[in-house]
Amino acid sequence: NLSIFKIRLEPENIKEIFDRVDILVEAFDLAGQKEMLVETALETWPGRPLVAASGLAGYGSLTEIMVRKYEEFYLCGDGRKETSPDNPPLAPRVGVVANMQADVVLEILLKTHLK
Repeated sequence: NLSIFKIRLEPENIKEIFDRVDILVEAFDLAGQKEMLVETALETWPGRPLVAASGLAGYGSLTEIMVRKYEEFYLCGDGRKETSPDNPPLAPRVGVVANMQADVVLEILLKTHLK
């Protein structure tokens, strides 16, 4: 099912918008937005899978990109390379992390379905 909202996400409306999803995927560009969504989701739905990204700026060092799992919170990226004017998000690393997030979602869904 697909629902489209043309609004700015705030802590006050996240629950209403995402209350019915099985897995929440964070894909914001700005660190403050990422933090707001992750903190609100972890507090609101502690047992629901949440797949987020952190540390995907720049280029190279692809071997540093990984998935870290903390209960039902999955963090994809290197966890440290922040976006800046000198270290912008470039397509190769962004693509790797986005594909890692998609893979985590598929793994969760397939493991649930195959049980």
